[in-house]
Amino acid sequence: MKRWVYLFSEGSKEQRDLLGGKGANLAEMTKLGLPVPTGFTVTTEACLHYLNNGNVLTDDMKDQVMASVMQLEEKTGKSFGDFKNPLLVSVRSGSKFSMPGMMDTVLNLGLNDETVESLVRNSENERFAYDCYRRLLQMFGDVVMGIDNSKFESRITQLKQSEGLNFDNELTANHWKRIVSEYKQLYRENLDRDFPQDPVEQLYLAIEAVFGSWNNNRAKTYRRLHDISDDLGTAVNIQEMVFGNFGETSGTGVVFSRNPSNGEPGLFGEYLINAQGEDVVAGVRTPKSIQVLAEDMPEQFEQLDTICKNLEKHYKDMQDVEFTIERGKLFILQTRSGKRTSKAQLAIILDLFKEGIIDEETLVQRIEAKDLEAALHPSFDVKALKNRVHFLSGLAASPGAAVGAAYFTAEAATEAKDRGERVILVREETSPEDIEGIAVAEAVVTSRGGMTSHAAVVARGMGICSVVGCEALTVVDGENRGTVGEETIEEGTILSVDGTAGKIYFGEIPMEEVANTVALDDLHEIWDRHATIKVRANAETPNDIETAMALGAVGIGLARTEHMFFEKTRLLQFRRLILADTLQERQEVLKELKEVQKQDFKFMYQAGAGKSENVRLLDPPLHEFLPKTTEECREVAKALGKTLNEVKRKSDNLSETNPMLGFRGLRLGVAYPEIYQMQGEAIIEAAYEVMAEQGFEIKPEIMIPFTIDATEFATVRHSIEEAVQKVMAEKQLPLDYQIGTMIEIPRACFVADEIAKHADFFSFGTNDLTQMVLGLSRDDSPRIVTQYLDAGIFQDDPFQVIDEAGVGAMIKIAIENGRKTNPNLKIGICGEAAAHPKSIEFLSTLPIDYISCSPFRIPQAKMKLAQVRVEETIK
Repeated sequence: MKRWVYLFSEGSKEQRDLLGGKGANLAEMTKLGLPVPTGFTVTTEACLHYLNNGNVLTDDMKDQVMASVMQLEEKTGKSFGDFKNPLLVSVRSGSKFSMPGMMDTVLNLGLNDETVESLVRNSENERFAYDCYRRLLQMFGDVVMGIDNSKFESRITQLKQSEGLNFDNELTANHWKRIVSEYKQLYRENLDRDFPQDPVEQLYLAIEAVFGSWNNNRAKTYRRLHDISDDLGTAVNIQEMVFGNFGETSGTGVVFSRNPSNGEPGLFGEYLINAQGEDVVAGVRTPKSIQVLAEDMPEQFEQLDTICKNLEKHYKDMQDVEFTIERGKLFILQTRSGKRTSKAQLAIILDLFKEGIIDEETLVQRIEAKDLEAALHPSFDVKALKNRVHFLSGLAASPGAAVGAAYFTAEAATEAKDRGERVILVREETSPEDIEGIAVAEAVVTSRGGMTSHAAVVARGMGICSVVGCEALTVVDGENRGTVGEETIEEGTILSVDGTAGKIYFGEIPMEEVANTVALDDLHEIWDRHATIKVRANAETPNDIETAMALGAVGIGLARTEHMFFEKTRLLQFRRLILADTLQERQEVLKELKEVQKQDFKFMYQAGAGKSENVRLLDPPLHEFLPKTTEECREVAKALGKTLNEVKRKSDNLSETNPMLGFRGLRLGVAYPEIYQMQGEAIIEAAYEVMAEQGFEIKPEIMIPFTIDATEFATVRHSIEEAVQKVMAEKQLPLDYQIGTMIEIPRACFVADEIAKHADFFSFGTNDLTQMVLGLSRDDSPRIVTQYLDAGIFQDDPFQVIDEAGVGAMIKIAIENGRKTNPNLKIGICGEAAAHPKSIEFLSTLPIDYISCSPFRIPQAKMKLAQVRVEETIK
C-alpha cells in the first residue's frame, strides 16, 4: 500500500521532495530534540494524486490520516473531538520551495460548539476559547469554504466601532461570543449550510483546501516569477495547536537569525504578546521588536537565541523561525532559510564562512550573479517598486537604477548637469559625439540598438545604468521630446530607469538605502584559488581601468583606441585624420596624435600598475566618426579650415553602405600603414617612460583587429614592428612585447593555423564574430532576436550568450588550428557575451587563458569561473 503520511518523528531534512520544506524541517527539528509541537505530514505525492484524480481524498489517505491522528492523541494525551480534553490542530501547507503567504493555513481545527466549552473549562479563560473559535470560523470560512474574508473582518470592525474600541485584544469574551454567532450566520447566508461540527470532516475539508491552494492564482504567479515547477505539489502539515493567545505569559512571533536587510548577526524580528501567528503579519496590532522579548521574557529569549544559533549551524544558513510561547513554554513551529536582500546575502555567506559554519566550496557555490549585480549597483526600493507600472521597456544593457530629468542632446544634458540637475540622456542611438552627455548622465535610454550598440558598450564600461532598443519609443529629432504611444516625454520629464530589469517609469521612485559594501577583496582571493581562467577588462580610460582593477581584473584584455577619440576635441582631431586628402596632411595630424596617444597609453599603464594591458589598434566604424548633418559638416569645415563642400564631398566618398563590414581594422593599416606605425611608436614609448618613472615592468600587447588572412596580418605586423624596433634602438633597452590579432571573422578561424605563425596571441571578438556567423547585424538585431526567442528558435540572445553550435564551433576550430602551429599561442575571449554565466560554462571547456569584459561584470565572471571549477571538483 502506498504511504501517504509520515509522522514528524519519521522524516528528515533530506525528504524535501516528499514532505515539502516545512515538513522536512519539522521532522529534522523533532530529531534534534527541539520543542516542536507533535504532528504529521501528508505528502506532496498525495497532493499530486489528489489534483490529478478528480480532487478526491482516497480511502487509503483518510485511513492513514486518522491512524496518525490516533498516534497524535496518544502522544498528547488529548482526543480529537473529545468534550473533556479536545485535541486541536493546525493545518498548514508546505511545498519543496518556500512560497510565503501563497498557499493556505487553518488554525484551531477541532473546535465546535461543544469542544469550545471544554476549552473554556480547561483553560479557565472564556475569552481565549471564543477567540480561538472565531479564528477557526473565519479561517475555515475563507480558506475552505471560499467566503470573502472581508465579510468576517467587517463584523469585527463594526463591533469595535459600536463599542468605541480600537484593537482586537480589547474585545471581551462576550464580544467574541457575539462574533461567533454572527460568523455562523454568515455560513448560512453564503453557503446555505452550517459550519461543520464534526472535527474529522473539518480535517478532511482543510486538507483538500490546502491541496487545492497549490493551484490558486497567487501561488501560480509566485511559481512563475521564481521559476518553480508546477509539478511539485504541496505537502500538508497537521500539528498540535499551541496557543500564543493564552494571556500575558503567552505570545507568538517571527525571528531571523541575522538581519535580512544588511546581514548583521543577531536576532532580528517581531513578536506579539497574547496573540496567534497570523496577528503578527496581518497588521491588526503593532508588533514589538524581538529585542524587547529579552526584557519581557528573558529566559525564553535566551532559549530562542540559542536555538536559532544551533539551527544556523545545523542548516548552514541564516534561518527564518516561527515560534509560539504558551504560558511561558517556548515552541518552535517552523524554520527555513530566510529570505534576504542581495547585499545581506553576500555579508551573511562571508560571515558564515569566517565563523566556520560553511566551507570555501559552499561559499563559492552559494553566491548568485543577481546578488553580486545588485550589491555593486544602486537599485530601487522594493516596496515602492511594487506599486509602480513601467510605461516603456527595452534591453537591460547596463545594470543599476537611476532617477533624473530627460534630455535629448548631449549639450542639453551637460547644461542641465551644470545647473545641478540629475540627467537621463534619451536618444535614438548614441554616437561618439554624445560622450559628454553620457558622462554626465545618471542613465542612458535609446530607442534603437542592441546589447553591443555604442550606448550599451559605453554605458557598461562607465558603470552607467542603461536601457537600449526601446522600440516603442520614438525620439523626435530636433524637437527635444519623445513619444511612447499616446504618452509624451518632454524635456525635463522626471524618469526612473531600471537598467537591471530594462524598465522605465514616469516620476521618481525612491532608491534602496545603501547598506554594507561588498567585501570584494575577500571574494576575489577565494575565487582566484579556484578559477583557472583569468578575467581581464574591456577598458581604456584611466578611470575605467582603476575601476576594473578595484573589481578584480588581472589586466586589460581590450583597450579600444578608437574610444579614446570620443571627447569633442579628440573627435575633431580624428576627423582631421580621416578627412585628410594627402599623406603630408595625414602625417601632420599623426604627429599631433602621437603625443596625444602616448599620454593616453601612459595614463593606462599607470592606472594598470604593471598589469597586462592589451591595446587594440584603431578599428573605427566610419559611420560613428564621420559628420552626419549639414550643421556638423559646417562645424568641422570651420575647425579644419576647409570648405563645407570639401567636407561633405570627402564624407560622402568615405560613407559606406554597411560600415560594420567596411573599411575597418587592419584594412586601415594596409591602406595607411603610417597610422598603425604611429600607434605602435606611442605604445612602446609610453611603456619606456612609465617604466622609468614608476618602476613598473610593462610588457605591451599590441592587437591588430579584423584579420582575415595570414599574409595580410604579416604585412601589417611587419610595418608596425619596423616602428617598434626603431624606438627600441633609440632607447637601447630590451622590451618584451607581443603582437597578436583579434579573431572576429569566420575566415580567420579556418586559416588560424597560418595566421598563428605570425601572431603571439589570439583574442576572439565575439560581437563581430556573432554577427558574421549568424548574418545578424549587431545593431539591428533586437527585433529579429526577440521574434526568434518568442518562436523558440533561439534559447538565448546570441549577442548575450555565445552561440555554441555556430560561434562556439568557430572558436574551437581557430584555437585548435592556431595551437597546431604555435603551441604557446595565448588565447583570450573579448565581448560581453563572454562574461555571461552560460557562456562561461562553455568557455571553461576550452584551453583559453582569459576572458575580458566590462569592469562591472568582472566579479560575476570570476564568481562563475570559480563555481564551474568547484562543481567539476565535486563531481
